[in-house]
Amino acid sequence: MEVIDPNSLYSLFLKVSRLHYLMTRELLEKINIYPGQPPLLLILYKHGGQSQRELAERLKVKPATITVMLNRIEKAGLIVRKQDDNDQRISRVYITEKGREICSKLREIILTIDRECFKDFNEQEKETLAMLFQKMTINLEKALNNQRVK
Repeated sequence: MEVIDPNSLYSLFLKVSRLHYLMTRELLEKINIYPGQPPLLLILYKHGGQSQRELAERLKVKPATITVMLNRIEKAGLIVRKQDDNDQRISRVYITEKGREICSKLREIILTIDRECFKDFNEQEKETLAMLFQKMTINLEKALNNQRVK
């Protein structure tokens, strides 16, 4: 007896999510990046000089998680941390030139995954899927907020 119907929307969504993750991980491994790092690097590429607290808020993760992520990418030479000029208690994070080069490769990877995911979709199907994903996002955000209130 199966707990969840393998043809249910839930199962199909999980399968797509898992395959997307596996492809992403495989492509990121080629440039020595972990799956959680691209959003952080891309934020720093666009908005360098963020504090660790600001990064945690933007990525909706705990400050301790950011610390671990930053330590790893700092060792790889992708970012540097510098003391804030006005407040020595604050450390600001900046992307390095090597980090910028990785971001260019990240954009290529994202485009590759996007092409593979949607290569047999026409424009109408893409628009419909985008609308459905937006609805799912709103529903899940509301549900998550309701859980936090309880």
